[in-house]
Amino acid sequence: MPISTAPYTRHYAHTKSRGKEGTVTCGICGRQVPRYKTFTQRKGFRITDPAILQQVDRRMIHTMTQEIRLCPSCARFQGISQPGKSVRKKHMRY
Repeated sequence: MPISTAPYTRHYAHTKSRGKEGTVTCGICGRQVPRYKTFTQRKGFRITDPAILQQVDRRMIHTMTQEIRLCPSCARFQGISQPGKSVRKKHMRY
């Protein structure tokens, strides 16, 4: 039986060869995390009601989207990421 796969490639790639990595604040818990370990999530809203879109020109509608960064534990809790292979193997049923 194959191991379950996550919907993304889980890898932490350092962006700089030397020195201290830049840190960012998690958008949910406020933890300071290295930037390369964070997961990005877009927050905002969309207008999908066809009645409103027919009355107003699409170029006149401005919907705000915000990109927040999440630490690995918050991303797991939100369902954005999945645990690593060893944990998925442990919970696999035959």
